[in-house]
Amino acid sequence: MRGRSSWLPPGAVLAAAVFAAVALGATGIVRATGHLIDDTGRYQEHADSMGSDLVPYRDFDFEYPPGALAVFALPALVVSGKTEYFWAFAALMAVAGAVGVLLTDAALGRLGRSSRARRSVLAILAVSPAAFGSVLLTRFDLVPAALVAGAMLLLLVDRPRAASLTLGVGAAVKLYPLAVVPLLAVWTWRRVSPREAVVCSTLALGIVALAYLPFALLAPAEVVSSIWDQLSRPLQIESLGAGVLLLLHHAAGLGVTVETNQRSQNLTGGTAATVAAALSAASIATAAWLWLAFVRGEATPERLVRYAAAVLVAFVAFGKVLSPQFLVWLLFAVALVAGRRGAVAGACFAVAAVATAVWFPWLYFELPRDRDPFVASLVVVRGMALVVVLAVLVWPREATQGTSVVASTPGGSKRMTLNRASSSTLMEWTRRAGSKKKPPSP
Repeated sequence: MRGRSSWLPPGAVLAAAVFAAVALGATGIVRATGHLIDDTGRYQEHADSMGSDLVPYRDFDFEYPPGALAVFALPALVVSGKTEYFWAFAALMAVAGAVGVLLTDAALGRLGRSSRARRSVLAILAVSPAAFGSVLLTRFDLVPAALVAGAMLLLLVDRPRAASLTLGVGAAVKLYPLAVVPLLAVWTWRRVSPREAVVCSTLALGIVALAYLPFALLAPAEVVSSIWDQLSRPLQIESLGAGVLLLLHHAAGLGVTVETNQRSQNLTGGTAATVAAALSAASIATAAWLWLAFVRGEATPERLVRYAAAVLVAFVAFGKVLSPQFLVWLLFAVALVAGRRGAVAGACFAVAAVATAVWFPWLYFELPRDRDPFVASLVVVRGMALVVVLAVLVWPREATQGTSVVASTPGGSKRMTLNRASSSTLMEWTRRAGSKKKPPSP
C-alpha cells in the first residue's frame, strides 16, 4: 500500500538520502580544512588488533562495550588503508543515520502524525548534519541512536520482545540505551502483562550481559576496569559544570586546573570533583524521577516517546562528560515529540547543536589551552539549552485542554468546547439528573 501507511514513503527515502549526502559533504569539508578531530584512527587500530588475533580488554585497552567491536571491524573487512578506512567508516555511519531517519518517520506514522508534520520533521532531519559537522560520521553514536529509534517503532507496533532485543543490541554498542529499559518495562507491564515486562527487561539486559560474557571470562579484571574507567571519569571540559567553572575563573578568579587523561581534557581538583559528583547525582536523580513519573501516568504512545527523550536528555545535559557526539543520542528521540512541545524542544536542541558547531572542532583547543571565555560561554549556552529541552519535555500539560461535545438546545444542536473542570461538572450534573425519579403517571 502506498501513501501514509507505507513504511518507506518517497519523502522519507529522499530525506534519508539527503541526510547521508549532507553528512558526507560536511565531513569532507571539515577534513579538507585540516581541523578534523576524529576517532576513526583509534577505531582502525582496534580493528587491526582483532585482525591480529588479539583479544579486546585482555590484549589491548578497549574502553567501549563489546558491541562496538563489530562497528569498528566492518570497514576493516573491505579496506585497509587509513584514508580508505576513514571513508568506509563514514559511509557506514551515513547508512546508519539514513536508517535512523526512516525509522523515525515510520514511528511518526504510527504515532498518527499528519503528513504535514512528518514532512516538517523529515526536512529538519535531512539538513541536520550541517549543524553537527564531522561529528556524525567520525564517531559511532549514530548506530545506537538508530537502534533506539528502531526500538521505539517496535514498541509502537506492539512488538515488545523485538524492541527489547533491539534496545539490548544498542546498549551492547554503547551503554546509554539502558536508560530506556525501565520505560520499556512499564510500557509492557501496562500494555501486555507483568510477566511480559519481566521477559522483555531480561531480554534487553541479557543481550548486554551476553556481549560481555566471553570477555569477562577471559579477562574479568580488565572488563571491570574498562567499565569503571568510564564511570569514574573526571569533569570533562565540555560539560555544563566545567563551562560554569571556567566562566567563574574569568569573572571571579576561581582557580582551575586542566589535565589530559582518559582520552579527554578535564578539569581536576577539589571543586571540579565536587561539581562532577553533583552532576552525576543530578542525572541519576532526574532519570529516576522521570521513570517514576512515567509509572504514575498512562502508558500512551505520546508519553512513551516523550519520556524516552527526556531520560536521554537528562543523562546528556547533566553528564560530567558531554562530548559533542553525545548530542547524536538525542537527534531521533527529540524528533518524535509532538506538537508545540516538540517544536520548542527541537528548537532548543538546535541551539545546542549549533553552539557546539561554532567551537568544535574549530576552537576546541582554545578551551583547554587558554580557558577561552568565548568558548566557555558557548559550552554553557549548549548546556543550558539542553536543560531547557528537558524542562520543555517534562512540563505538565495545561489543565484547560478542551474536549469537544455536542449538546442539544431548543435552537438545535450546538458544539461546545469544555475544559477538564467543566467536563467533570457536566458529567456530575448528568449523573444527578439521571438519578432523579420521574413523578408517577396520573
